[in-house]
Parts: sequence; structure tokens; C-alpha cells
Amino acid sequence: MNNKEWWRGAAIYQIYPRSFSDSNHDGVGDLPGIIEKLDYVAELGVDGIWISPFFKSPMADFGYDISDYRDVDPLFGTLKDFDTLLDKAHGLDLKVMIDQVLSHTSDQHAWFLESRQDRNNAKADWYVWADANPDGTPPNNWLSIFGGGAWQWEPRRGQYYLHNFLSSQPDLNFHHPDVRKAVLDNVEFWLKRGVDGLRLDAINFCFHDKALRDNPAKPPLERQGRGFSTDNPYAFQYHCYNNTQPENLEFIEKLRQLMDRYPGTCSLGEISSEDSLATMAEYTQTGRLHMGYSFELLTPDYSAAYIRETVENLEQKISGGWPCWAFSNHDVTRVASRWSMGEATPAQAKMLNTLLGCIRGSLCLYQGEELGLTEAEIPFDKLQDPYGISFWPNFKGRDGCRTPMPWLHAENQAAFTSVEPWLPIAKSHLARAVDLQREDPQSVLRHSQAFLHWRKLQQALIEGEIEFINLPEPLLGFWRRSEQQNVLCIFNLGDSEISDSYVDSLVNRLDSIGPQRASIQTNNLTLPSYGFALFKA
Repeated sequence: MNNKEWWRGAAIYQIYPRSFSDSNHDGVGDLPGIIEKLDYVAELGVDGIWISPFFKSPMADFGYDISDYRDVDPLFGTLKDFDTLLDKAHGLDLKVMIDQVLSHTSDQHAWFLESRQDRNNAKADWYVWADANPDGTPPNNWLSIFGGGAWQWEPRRGQYYLHNFLSSQPDLNFHHPDVRKAVLDNVEFWLKRGVDGLRLDAINFCFHDKALRDNPAKPPLERQGRGFSTDNPYAFQYHCYNNTQPENLEFIEKLRQLMDRYPGTCSLGEISSEDSLATMAEYTQTGRLHMGYSFELLTPDYSAAYIRETVENLEQKISGGWPCWAFSNHDVTRVASRWSMGEATPAQAKMLNTLLGCIRGSLCLYQGEELGLTEAEIPFDKLQDPYGISFWPNFKGRDGCRTPMPWLHAENQAAFTSVEPWLPIAKSHLARAVDLQREDPQSVLRHSQAFLHWRKLQQALIEGEIEFINLPEPLLGFWRRSEQQNVLCIFNLGDSEISDSYVDSLVNRLDSIGPQRASIQTNNLTLPSYGFALFKA
């Protein structure tokens, strides 16, 4: 790969630090724990890691509510630990991306503590404040993703403040130039420290409509959530005014100009808007974000037609931009459960990890996906996620995908920690523990390692164009084409064996390459349930 654009086509491994490895045995994962496991990550064949927030925080939203952008929370370690992590990762030829949560802070951040005191202090306008309506109600109808209204009354100022997420996550006022400068200064702190990239949380939420116009109502048939529960009233509105404002583009361009001063760094924006694919395309044009990803493939929708439609829709819009795809992350039900057609199987996990690495773009592989981990069942009394607690039992929140990694199947707490962990270890995960899968040549882990190492050498899969072919459901097929290589990718997304005469004619006289799950004979290709085959032309 081109060293100047390491991120293009890269495989990025997402680490949720609370649940990766606990070095000091307090029940919560930490930076030294990540350091201890970096050799394992390097063995996977990924190009880099993305570490979810480890900054100083009261942890109301588990680190996505930051009280100090330039320090490590003691729960996770120290700045020295981070520097050690960075050095070891780079020694293993792993790039390091970190989360940056720019649109909002914790209500314990020094900026907000000053801003809330009165209307005349130096940071009085650093957050989104608004007067009440004459009857005392909030200034408009905007809603919080986590349920209820997006406005919280502050008696010190006699005003409401905006929070698109928890009430303890007040939104910054990006219309204020000093806010934009301070935010970029915080970003540069980490660029100077040597990070290779930034994953930008909720990046389209930075600006709000200055006129505070009401969001229009959404008809019931259109209330389909992207990353949030569909019975959440948040889905009842078109979110035209509380995010994805035109002013955000200029800020993103300023952010890109900053990053261009640090060659080799990249930005990955998380985008959730009324038309996330269109926003991804807009936000990744020349001079803006390097990459974008959305929730379109993080939903329950599972079919060859849906995946093709999603990717083709983006391809038609994105022009010179670059996508990054994920099937799981720390906010959604694990794909092994979400897309299972009954019982989750290792065969489907292998197929999905392979498919993720064959779609045009970069990929984010969430910790545990290389093991085929399923969604954990967490009893209500063990829930930690305020989102799940609020919407129980219809929506159980995000804890089920955040449980600790199972390292050793027979050890206390699966060797994640020696004490009770912050979330319980799923008993169903013990049979999928790392030590067992390392010893099994047919395991999801061993397949994922083999595929990711092989993929690094395939120019067509790293940077080639994509062209889908017409196949009957549940078959998904496409070409990846580059100047030096053409690869045909065929996947059976279903749970039954398939042999198709049109596919046979396509692959006739083609040589199979890479990891396979198929029976390939003269003029005949048989795909078992969740089978796949790759060919070179």
C-alpha cells in the first residue's frame, strides 16, 4: 500500500478499552492492558487500531462525555501509558487512531462549568443556550437520541442548554469562532503526540440551526432508526435543524487543513443523518474528511439485495471520496446475532468477515468479530448503559456488544481480569475464547488471520473499483478491478447449499484464489451455507 495513504483500503481493528484487557485487576480494561495484547492484534493482519475514548471523563456515557480532552482518565492509565502504547504499536507496524468527540463535552468540563454560571462570563456563548418560551417550555421541539427532549434547564443562567445525547453532554456552540479554535487546538495536541488518525464521533452534529427552527414530523412508515431504537421518539422527526448544517463543511475543511500539516494522518467521520450515504459522499470530497462511515450496514437489514443497494447507492454519490465499512461496533447488536438466520454459526462469521474485507473501501473490525462473538444477554440488574436502562425491555441498550474479551476459556473471568468485571463475561463466549480458536485451524480466528494477511497483498481488494453482477438471492457477487488485478467475489448469504448455472459460467476457466468455502470442480461451483469463493481473471 502507498505509505502516504496507509488508510486507503486499510483494515482497522476497533478496541473498546473498558472491555479489552484489564492489567491492574479493577474490573475495567485499560491502556496497559491494550499494550499487553498488541502482539495479538498485529497477528490478526490488520493495519491499525482505533481506540474508543480513554480521556478524562465522569463516564456517564463511558468516555464519550469528556471533561479533559488532553489527559487520560486514571481508570485507563496515564499519558505516559498512551505514549508507550503508541511506541509499541508503531514498532509492530500498526497505525493508531483515537476517538475525538468534538460536538459536545461533559457537563463537568471546565468550559461548561464556567459557561453555566451566568450570561456574562468569558465562555457564556461556548454552548448552545436559549431562553424558554413564554410558557416556560423549551425553545423548540428537538429531541435527544437517548430519549426525551434535547433541552435541559439551567437555573444559574435561567436558560435551557442543548444536548443531542445525554443531559450530561451539553453541545458546544460551533458558531463561536473561539470554540472552533479551541476544539482544533485539542485535536492538534494528539497530532503532535504522534497519532496516525482520528475517528470523529458524531461529526455531523457540530453545528445547529442558529434560528432554532422546529424539526418537521416524520410519518410513521418512515420511522426507521439508524443506530437507535425505532420505538424511540427520536425517530418521529426529520432531523433537519439539530445536525448536518451547511456550516459544518467549512469546519471540516479547516480540520483537514490542520491534519494536512501532519503527513500520513487520516480522519474517519461517523455520520448519522437523514440521508447518511449522501452526507458521507459530501463529507469525504477533496479537502474534507479522508473517510466516512454510517450505520447503513449496522442495522438488522440482511440480504444480498440490501447490501448491494447500500454499496451501489454510495458508489453513485461518493465520486472521489472514500468509504469505510463496518458490520459491528460498540453501539449496535453484534452482527453474529443481528444477521443470524437462527443460531449464529462460525461459518456465517467467516463469510461476513471475508465479505467486509472485499467491499470497496476500508474496514473497521470490532474487537471480538474475529472470534465470531454473539450478542451477550445482560440481565437488567447488571446493565450499565443509560440508554438501555431507559428503554428496557423493548431495547436493551449497548451493553450486550460491550462485554469483555474472552482470552482464556478455563481461567477466572476468561483472563480479562481477576475480579468481577464491569460487565459480566458471557458464558456463551467461553467456547469462542482466543486460546481455543488459536488451536483450531478451522476456527473463525484462524480464518480471519489468514484472510486479512492475504488481503494485504491483493491490489484489487485494497484500492480497486467495484462492479456488482446480477445473481439471485441470497447470492451476492461483484468484481473488484484495479490496474494490476481483477477479482471476482461470490458469497452465499443463505443457510442452504447453492449451485447456480450462471455462476458456473462466470467462473469457468477462472482460477480460485485466497481463502475459500466452496466446492470447485470443472464447470461447477457449489457454495455451502454461508460459502464464498474468490477468483482471479
